[in-house]
Parts: sequence; C-alpha cells; structure tokens
Amino acid sequence: MHPDDPSAQKLTDARPTTLSDDAASTERTIGRHRVPEPPRRTLLGSTPVRVALATGVTCCLSLVAVATARGNDDTPRTVEPLAEAVADRAAIADERASRSLDRDAAPARILPSPTAKPTPTPTAVRKAPKKPVKPRRPRPVAGLDQAQMDNAKIIVDVGVEMKMPRRALVVALATAMQESNLYNLASDVLPESAEYPNQGSGSDHDSVGLFQQRPSSGWGTVAQLMRPSYAARAFYSALNEIPGWQDMSVTGAAQAVQISAYPDAYAQHEDRATTVAAALTA
Repeated sequence: MHPDDPSAQKLTDARPTTLSDDAASTERTIGRHRVPEPPRRTLLGSTPVRVALATGVTCCLSLVAVATARGNDDTPRTVEPLAEAVADRAAIADERASRSLDRDAAPARILPSPTAKPTPTPTAVRKAPKKPVKPRRPRPVAGLDQAQMDNAKIIVDVGVEMKMPRRALVVALATAMQESNLYNLASDVLPESAEYPNQGSGSDHDSVGLFQQRPSSGWGTVAQLMRPSYAARAFYSALNEIPGWQDMSVTGAAQAVQISAYPDAYAQHEDRATTVAAALTA
C-alpha cells in the first residue's frame, strides 16, 4: 500500500500515541484484524458477592461487640451466657438427684381406691335421749317394808294430785293398813285377779287391791282395782261424797266409805298413818 494512500493515512492516525507496556495488549492492537476484548464485569456488581460481603461485615460487628462487652470489667454483666446457665442447672440437678443415704425419703403418694367411698362430713353428734329417771323410792318408816312404803307413796301422791287435805291422806292410809296391810292383794275367789301384778292374795269374797274393794259392788273392774293408783282415786272420790267427813274421826270417815263389819278397827292405825303421811309430804 502506498504511503500516500488516504486510507493508509487514516489507519495510521487511528493508532494510539501511547504504547502499553503489556505485550499482549500491544499484540492485540497491532494489525488490521484485532481481537475484540471480552466485556469486563465489575466484581462488586455481582449479587453473591454482595451477600457474602454483607454477611462478613455483620459477623465482624458482632465479634467486636462481644469482645468489647467481655473486655470491659467495669460494666456489670446483665446477661448470663447460655453455657454457664446450663452448667449451673446441671449442678443443681446433680445435687437433687443425690443418692446419699442421709436424704429424707419422699412421702409415698397414696392414690384413692376406685371403689372407696368418700368420707362423710362429720355432723353434729346427736345425744341419745335420756332414759326416764325412776322416781326415788321412799325410805320406809313406821315399821313398814319397802313394798308397803311404795304403796303408801302411791296413795299419798294420788291424794296430793286430787288436792285432798292432809287428814284425807291419813284416813286413806289407815284404811289400807287395815284392809290389806298396804299390800296389793289378789282374790282367791277371782282367779282373774291373779293375772295382774300382785303381792299376795286374800279370800274375803271378791275383794281385791289395797282397799279390798269389790267389783260386784260397783267399785270398778278387776283390772282397774288391781292398779293401786286407781284404787286410791276411787277411795278419795267416795270420801268426798261423805258430807262433813272432815269433822269425823279417822275411824268414822273410813267406816263411812268402806262399810266394814269392824268399824272400830281403823283407829289402831291412825298414829302410823300420820307418821307415814308426814314422811311422804315433807
């Protein structure tokens, strides 16, 4: 090619005035057929590189913070490291699980039986009803035994209940002393009378009880007359029907009620009857 050729001049002017020290670069730029250079990519422009770089920076900052916290002895530690906490808890667990023979045995857990019934709630204790107190038996006086004294008490108690005066009590006691000697007698003539509580028997017709009252005379049934309380009530009722009996002698009042074949027999019991009445009404 001729040097004066314009195309040759154009090629000559296009070459760079500054030559590179790199031989490979000079070789690529010399000649008409230059090898095109591959496109260059920026290293920081790659996404994986950015992520790796960010991660590294974060780790470095964390290490610096931990080192600063540990290196500063004047600043109180507010957070216990996880490793130390785990070690402490393991030590406590070992102490609790000690197999020493001196440890206290754990209380056995008692499980309720599936068939056990619940314990009833305690309630107020009910007091048993008091048994009726038997009346105190009177102490015998005037030569009477206990059975006679008990019968005398019944006669006096009935008279007091009927509001009879003391003289009526003496008349009734003297009459019973004469008629039955203060025993509740059945009758041999009335076998039925023996079926009731009695203290012996007599044989004076159908006369029964303390006052030897006769069922055939209208004093009451055998069963009624064999009860000392009924017999005493029947006597007092008959005495109240005698006009002026209060002014009569003990013998006269008793005879007016009993109509006995021995009207003077009651007088012999007046003193004893008075003593018994006084003892039972004191």
